[in-house]
Amino acid sequence: MLRQILKTMRPRQWAKNGFLFAALVFDRQLLSPLPLLRTVAGFGLMCLASGLVYVINDLVDLPNDRQHPTKRLRPLAAGSLAPRSAVGAAIVLSVVTLAGSFGLGLRFGLIVLTYVASNLLYSFWLKHVPIIDVMLVASGFVLRVGAGVVLLTVERFSPWLYVCMTLLALFLGFGKRRAELVLLADGANSHRRVLDGYTIPLLDQLIVIVSATTLMAYSLYTFSAINLPANHTMMLTIPFVVYAIFHYLHLIHVEGAGGAPEELLLTDRPLLATIFLWGLAVVAILYLGQ
Repeated sequence: MLRQILKTMRPRQWAKNGFLFAALVFDRQLLSPLPLLRTVAGFGLMCLASGLVYVINDLVDLPNDRQHPTKRLRPLAAGSLAPRSAVGAAIVLSVVTLAGSFGLGLRFGLIVLTYVASNLLYSFWLKHVPIIDVMLVASGFVLRVGAGVVLLTVERFSPWLYVCMTLLALFLGFGKRRAELVLLADGANSHRRVLDGYTIPLLDQLIVIVSATTLMAYSLYTFSAINLPANHTMMLTIPFVVYAIFHYLHLIHVEGAGGAPEELLLTDRPLLATIFLWGLAVVAILYLGQ
């Protein structure tokens, strides 16, 4: 049962919580032991919080997941985990997560509570509202970045990163909706009702807008944020971001991928290599460039 509960918590999705480390890296505190330990602890608690959200979401979506071509394999939908056990796990997770989060800091606890509450709103209501559903998912990424900020005493963290994170999350979210619409075709709204409010042309337009503004926002960040090296060497990382966006668009439109962004980020080799090289360049510029 514990194995099925862990599977329902979707550990592979926990990579998203890595955005908590943004403040640590960009504020140049990566080599400071106490900030690093606090961020690692926050990462663990956010993983529990996101696991709690997935358990609740699967309970709410159980009837629809049983009809979905891939989601029917999830433990609850497949019948390998009893709903009663999932409810018990959700109660335990909520107590442990919130107690630990507020123990780490009041502001961090409030952000985690907001994250859980917004996802409950999503699961029970707002996931059926077009546009708002993707915006709410995107807000979860911004909250992760904010959670990392409040764990530290930041001096050089730029608000531009909130803008970039919001736009990137919207880009991934609309790409996911497009992939779902293509995969489920005429029966899309019977699996996810919100898809009835989208069309492929609409999503293509939204993706174009968000991808373009993401590139613009990141480019502006690299030469206008006051916390970066004065020689503007951060601009050298722009090609990595350009390629990552363009390659992801290729995956969406040509390969028919994008329905599970977290899977692509862990399995697509060109994307993995680009992210790794971008991260290496960022660390080198921030920590060795001055």
